Amino acid sequence: MGSPPSEPVTLAVIGCGQRGTSYAAYALDNPEICKVVTIADPLPKTRDIFTRNHKLDRTLVFNTWQELLNASAETIQTIGKRLADAVIVAVQDHMHYEVVLAFAAQGYHILCEKPMATSPRDCLDMEKVVKNAGVIFGMGHVLRYSPYSKALTEVVRSGHWKKESESSFSLMTKSCHDIDILCHWLSPATPTRVSSFGSLQHFRKEKKPIAAGTATRCLECPMEQDCPYSAKKIYLEPVSRGNTHWPANTIVDGIPDIENITEALCNGPYGQCVYESDNDVCDHQVVNIEYSSGATASFTMVAYTSLICERQTRLHFSYGEIVGDMSYFTVTDFRTGRKTTHHPKNEGGGFGGGDLGLIRTFVEAVRTGNQDLLGTNVSEVLKSYLTVFAAEASRREGRVVDCAELENAIRAELEV
Repeated sequence: MGSPPSEPVTLAVIGCGQRGTSYAAYALDNPEICKVVTIADPLPKTRDIFTRNHKLDRTLVFNTWQELLNASAETIQTIGKRLADAVIVAVQDHMHYEVVLAFAAQGYHILCEKPMATSPRDCLDMEKVVKNAGVIFGMGHVLRYSPYSKALTEVVRSGHWKKESESSFSLMTKSCHDIDILCHWLSPATPTRVSSFGSLQHFRKEKKPIAAGTATRCLECPMEQDCPYSAKKIYLEPVSRGNTHWPANTIVDGIPDIENITEALCNGPYGQCVYESDNDVCDHQVVNIEYSSGATASFTMVAYTSLICERQTRLHFSYGEIVGDMSYFTVTDFRTGRKTTHHPKNEGGGFGGGDLGLIRTFVEAVRTGNQDLLGTNVSEVLKSYLTVFAAEASRREGRVVDCAELENAIRAELEV
């Protein structure tokens, strides 16, 4: 199952960008607990930096995940051993499905960055393959593992007030983190019905400020300094002040310095005017979820907000409420009028310590062979994603979606 206590858990990292690097940092800080032994990434500078930082054997550095998989197949055949105990899958979203299936088939324990997959059929198939392989499976829902969320979960599940709850979030990025944490807090109740509304309202060509003229890139725009969505403000100016971490390190191959960021904004997609891009995703969306317990949740995603990639939490119960902002939360007991504010310690790293919490828990789960340490499993993860797909179906089709009916319909399709 897991590695002996005296040996560090060995990791393969597929995708050495911002997410893969964040998880792998745990190995640099705790070499006695785990170490990265092999990687795959198509970007040469990113690959070389990662190789030097982790002091990897160059024969175990690959350009593609297929090359790593083939090398692993050879070692399994010749010496009966995989290249590593576990694999971190941090490639592009649409690749998660094929990479997870391939490495699960070889018996690797898997930590998959979110999302699980990009279609409900692929999510269902992934669940089946992972369960049949009998491997440890972790999902990159790092919100679950931050000190803030863990402390809030303890309060929610303390038995005080369990009749009806309602939650509301505000965020800019993808929503699977948030749907998952809602399902986690309201477990063991499961989603029964979902409705959703939203559209691409603001970031459209007809909403482009007149003063921007014909400019299609931020660095050539005459009103860049006055634009709240300037890529120069978001990516370049923080680097000039010494911040070479997120978000700058997500858009370049190699070191996120002024020269590389400028080049990326001049030639890459991140430097395009938000009103001129081919973006077709929602810039605002509301999701309403009813649970089997009778509880309801409301989640709001907003692109135009000062709270970039930040969340706000509001939970209402029969006898109290919890209000927080991912740094601290206040619990109010309606029966006594008492307010208690909690300040969970941020251990550093992304998502308020969630990155560190997840990789630390995953490595321990692999070491001990205990899926339960992760507090979830592939089937529970699947439920969260089916809820996300139900919300999108509701938004597109203008109807309330029954979660069980949706799942049954997808399973029926898979059997055809």
